[in-house]
Amino acid sequence: MPGPRLNAAFYADSVAAFLRASDDEVYAPLASPHGYTLAPEQLSAWRLQLPVLRAALADLVARAEAADPVAPAPWIHLEFDIPRLGRRVDAVLVTSTAVIPIEFKVGAKKFQQADYEQAWDYGLDLKNFHAPSHAAAIFPILCATDAPKSDRRWKPPHADGVRPPFCCNSAGLGTAIALALDEAGTAPAPITPSTWGTGSYSPTPTIIEAARSLYARHTVHDITRSDAGAVNLAVTSAAVERIIAGARERRRKAIVFVTGVPGAGKTLVGLNVATRHGSRDDAAHAVFLSGNGPLVAVLREALARDDLDRAKLTDPRARIGTSRTAVRAFIQNVHHFRDATLRDPAAPADHVVVFDEAQRAWDARQLASFMKRKKGLPGFTQTEPELLIGAMERHADWAVVVCLVGGGQEINTGEAGISAWLDGVRTLFPGWDVFISPHLTDSEYAASGALERLSGSRAGAARATFEPALHLATSMRSFRAEHLSRFVKALLDGEAELGRELFAEFRDHYPIVLTRSMRAARRWIRRQRRGTERAGLVASSSAQRLKPHAIDIRVNIDPVHWFLSPPRDTRSSLYLEDAATEFQVQGLELDWTIVTWDADLRWRGSDWSFHSFRGAKWTDVKKPERRQYLKNAYRVLLTRARQGMVIFVPPGAKRDRTRSPAFYDDVYEYLLGLGLHIT
Repeated sequence: MPGPRLNAAFYADSVAAFLRASDDEVYAPLASPHGYTLAPEQLSAWRLQLPVLRAALADLVARAEAADPVAPAPWIHLEFDIPRLGRRVDAVLVTSTAVIPIEFKVGAKKFQQADYEQAWDYGLDLKNFHAPSHAAAIFPILCATDAPKSDRRWKPPHADGVRPPFCCNSAGLGTAIALALDEAGTAPAPITPSTWGTGSYSPTPTIIEAARSLYARHTVHDITRSDAGAVNLAVTSAAVERIIAGARERRRKAIVFVTGVPGAGKTLVGLNVATRHGSRDDAAHAVFLSGNGPLVAVLREALARDDLDRAKLTDPRARIGTSRTAVRAFIQNVHHFRDATLRDPAAPADHVVVFDEAQRAWDARQLASFMKRKKGLPGFTQTEPELLIGAMERHADWAVVVCLVGGGQEINTGEAGISAWLDGVRTLFPGWDVFISPHLTDSEYAASGALERLSGSRAGAARATFEPALHLATSMRSFRAEHLSRFVKALLDGEAELGRELFAEFRDHYPIVLTRSMRAARRWIRRQRRGTERAGLVASSSAQRLKPHAIDIRVNIDPVHWFLSPPRDTRSSLYLEDAATEFQVQGLELDWTIVTWDADLRWRGSDWSFHSFRGAKWTDVKKPERRQYLKNAYRVLLTRARQGMVIFVPPGAKRDRTRSPAFYDDVYEYLLGLGLHIT
């Protein structure tokens, strides 16, 4: 039986006990987790914060007893852990009616935007991911101790009950708390202050947040959800680890297929494996490979910046170049890895390789064309999966290939699909063990034929093991709407009735609104976004007639700036100016999106029609695979948002034959019929 959960704060006690305690009695639990690494600046900050906090809370106990003598006593939590953000809240005051996270900026003479967003992030994180805070009123406070003045009142809460942060100086902190409790009223929330800090914290990090935490040596257990209704990523990660350990122990070679719905965390499973075995001294040294250039670029830069921030804590002379070099060895472009194995016939240094979006590996025709055109090497007959497995076959003892498989997300010519991996193992590498997610048989993975061929082979069937733990059934991306991917599938499959039923289940928690005005779309997004939440404009790579709305998909965005730069940078997604296509956002995510819908995909009453803009007019797309790529492009765009989206369907223009209203009106009516809100 697991023991009781520990309080997530370094110090936690009733406000009454905190006010009675000496400074040393408070400092001891705050300092002990740091050991010899406690920075003098941190100790100095605590020494300045405690008197301010004590003064602000001086009258709280008497006030609480006067308001409700039988209500639970308020508690204070210092240095409360927020693992998803990799930070700790300076203080959280918890009463029977409210949760009040307080971020101190000691010595600050003004309120910085970044600090304001940090305080807001704390409030949002507690509301969304901390179980005892789900139904609570949240009042974040930013206390810049030396600021000249404080806010006079709290702003109204958003629909989820989280107020915008209250900005105050040290003298105004007590007033901010008193006003918050007045706003909260006397009706008790389902909060028990004494046990609040031990409550379940079940975050759903973005892939960038998750990569940062894992690279900083957190575990997948620390940063992911653990509610009973979700398939825990830790279960799948543990299954992969068992296979790796077994292959090493028995000196076998194995290939593993991990499946999951869009946003379920397949990439996170791969990153977890790579970080656990990232040291060159690890006999099971692993590398994370992806053919998704934007994903690799964004993750590398995010990890390098984070690594630099940590390095500067102990070495002010640390440089970003050193951090970038270290990260490059951990996350690599699969094509660079492939080319390196062609140059060097020796076994790779890595015993474990993780291939993200394995279904996007190239088929024989695409690889042969590339090698002839770009490398001057004619006569290639292998598929990319065969080439990559062959490189790992060079190990004399053992090796493991982990394939992370997305369904219905092939979006480019020459993508071989998962069948190429299965056929390659069956025909060329008979000694390999195969571990398969049972869901690989689902139609969206297009692997049924290859699985039948594998099972039809006596040797192949003997080596194949179906492992249920290798499937991730619950979306992590859309934590407000567990069934978003099912809704999008129904939408794209033309199953309107099912789509209406699914949307009705989550429409109150995950808004999807419909508009024919880009100005209204941007206005709606700006109203929704809070703190450091990320928003952006996305469009199909075939959306050639959005230029009248100032959306030009031919502008080649830099994904690093688009995903990581601040709001005032015109290259940032937050500027809501440059649109990213399915190629630039696949594998990544945003909190809020504007999905633009052009005439490349049109609704015709009972099914879709597919179009490409050539020269000065739209032409019909005939090839089945190109039709599927186009539908999958919209599948990617419609599953990028974690918290909600607005879909912009242009009104068209009667005098422009390339933007006839008839191209757009039917899809607008179809989406409207699914129950989407209008803005």
